[in-house]
Amino acid sequence: MQAAASTADSSPLPLAGLRVVEFSHMVMGPTCGMVLADLGAEVIKVEPIEGDRTRHLLGAGAGFFPLFNRNKKSITIDLRHTEGQAAARKLALSADVVLQNFKPGALAKFGLDYAALCQDNPRLIYVNHTGFLPGPYEHRTALDEVVQMMGGLAYMTGRPGDPLRAGASVNDIMGGMFGAIGAMAALMQRGITGRGQEIDSALFENNVFLVGQHMLQYAITGQPAAPMPERISSWGLYDVFNVKDGEQIFLAAVSDAQWNTFCDALGFADLKADPQLATNNDRVRARGTMLPDLRQRLASRTVAELSELFECNGLPYARIMRPEQLYDDPHLNASGGLVDITLPDGELAGQTVRTTLFPLRMDGQRLGVRLDPPRQGEHTAQLLEGLGYTPAQIQLLRETGAVA
Repeated sequence: MQAAASTADSSPLPLAGLRVVEFSHMVMGPTCGMVLADLGAEVIKVEPIEGDRTRHLLGAGAGFFPLFNRNKKSITIDLRHTEGQAAARKLALSADVVLQNFKPGALAKFGLDYAALCQDNPRLIYVNHTGFLPGPYEHRTALDEVVQMMGGLAYMTGRPGDPLRAGASVNDIMGGMFGAIGAMAALMQRGITGRGQEIDSALFENNVFLVGQHMLQYAITGQPAAPMPERISSWGLYDVFNVKDGEQIFLAAVSDAQWNTFCDALGFADLKADPQLATNNDRVRARGTMLPDLRQRLASRTVAELSELFECNGLPYARIMRPEQLYDDPHLNASGGLVDITLPDGELAGQTVRTTLFPLRMDGQRLGVRLDPPRQGEHTAQLLEGLGYTPAQIQLLRETGAVA
């Protein structure tokens, strides 16, 4: 079943006409495939006979499959079966891009690694999503949480002595995005050289890139970066405040002009006139006394009142929201940032829910959902026919368990 697309039918998407074959599971590889699919590529997800395990995850993983596998086709193949391997290889050789995120060497035993495929298709672009780039750690098993802990991000997110992973799969998602960036760059280079190449995107190196700003802070200042809850802020007013009725709001003033506007809007003429708070650096040095004072002054205000004041005066602020509350966000609903998909699995299979779109516009249009997340093996027969298999051959493959 197709969902309504946000992009104009008359405007071809930038990657239309490209075929991507995806051997992946969980988040990192599927994110790469989703990016390429949202941009218009035909993305074919190769699943094992029992299906991608993320179809049936509980808890925090319940949203993995429907979010990261929209706009894709699904084919189920048993790579342990000789005929299944042959079908998978034929499919991979028909692709412009192959991407995978299994352990190093996992696909080589099936003849589906870059070294094997590029001999018959030198134009092939092959994207590996791994835990680590080549080096001493490359054979370790990596997870988003693992690299956050060993890569300094959990230390920076938590309070001192209490490392805390980020609240989303930031390395998996960004690692998949970097894989997609590499694939698109390689496609451009292939247009010049006529040859493909192998690309590696890794969780650990992605995480190190994320904390690079804190590494450079140390290199430049000689002072180790403190965890974010204990950091020395670059701005005097830049904090979460507990206000009336137990609500919370983030308020900021990141320039002297914004500070003056803040004081005028809140009626804090004494703070505006205080020479010890005249510049941002003055306010940073005074945070120890200034913030307790501000917390006391703002405690009787409501979130609605402060939001209106900051909105009217062009000051940065944010209500503290939970993910489920974003379904009612007026901006997302007005701008078309949420669209319907039909769930393929689980107790709600066949029901419609709203999902988030890729966060950019092209030619004035959002990149929409053309295909709902596929049912397991939904496109197996169609894709095999496209590879030249006859209906009788497809039926035989099914009877022998090579495909489903």
